[in-house]
Amino acid sequence: MPQPQSWRNPRPAPHLPEIQRHLRPPRLPAWVHVWWPALLWAGVIFSASTDTFSAEHTRWVCEPILRWLDPSLTEDQISTIHHFIRKSAHITEYFVFCPLLYRAVRGDRKGWRWTWGLAALFCAAGYSVLDEIHQAFVASRTASGYDSLLDSMGAVDVVPLAAIQSGSGDRGKQSSFYLTHHKRRAIQRRTPINKSPFQFAGTGC
Repeated sequence: MPQPQSWRNPRPAPHLPEIQRHLRPPRLPAWVHVWWPALLWAGVIFSASTDTFSAEHTRWVCEPILRWLDPSLTEDQISTIHHFIRKSAHITEYFVFCPLLYRAVRGDRKGWRWTWGLAALFCAAGYSVLDEIHQAFVASRTASGYDSLLDSMGAVDVVPLAAIQSGSGDRGKQSSFYLTHHKRRAIQRRTPINKSPFQFAGTGC
């Protein structure tokens, strides 16, 4: 009787599904899929608070464009328009940021809840305060509570719009459900009842 050889592995060779399971690349956590757009836009807002986007640098870009559009503009008019553009940027940044935060807070869930909207709003408002604190440490920027208020206004505008849109979507689903239900009932009422095989047309049998 042959002796068992110790150097042989008695374990059978793995099957292909088992090998594929071990070779499968690691999946990212679920929160990364819902939070990465908001985090990416937060980085955009952070970069907009650096010296690169200070008033002196943005004026260097805006002034030639404004003079090309209207050469008769004075220095005061250009300064006013430039100031308006910069303040509008605050509202626009957080008008985009708040829906991304709402998407992240909601996750894989559907529908609308005021708690999700308020959580996204508070996150946006808190980040606006941190953004102004960051500007306080940049030599060419100044921190302003008024700018933080503008940021929060841009975020606040999104919350009722999202609620209205979600509500209209739910009403549309409900109306389509009721319409389909009533159509089905109407078809059932119009469908004749099958006659008995012993009953013949035109006779009383």
